[in-house]
Amino acid sequence: QVQLVESGGGLVQTGGSLRLSCVGSGASGSFFRMGWYRQAPGKQRDLVAIITYGGTTNYTETVKGRFTISRDRAKNTVYLQMNNLKAEDTAVYYCYAEIIRGYWGQGTRVTVSS
Repeated sequence: QVQLVESGGGLVQTGGSLRLSCVGSGASGSFFRMGWYRQAPGKQRDLVAIITYGGTTNYTETVKGRFTISRDRAKNTVYLQMNNLKAEDTAVYYCYAEIIRGYWGQGTRVTVSS
């Protein structure tokens, strides 16, 4: 049973930083892709950033230059360093990981106050 557990969310002021972590367990090997999605109130869940096993990254345009995704393959862990946070980054952030099929974490809330 694959499980993804996120941590690191919270309340931060505009311009502040947070680091999200997601630890994957129960997989038979390393996840092919790991990443982060977010869902703001009343909106759909959208991709924030994703990283492949080989280290290729992809970011949504609005976070480029501010967020950095990284992973520790040995620990099946993915991180999201978020800097210069803006009010529009407020959302529930979900970890995503893929091995044969996709899996989701339970979400961690990020609130950016102005």
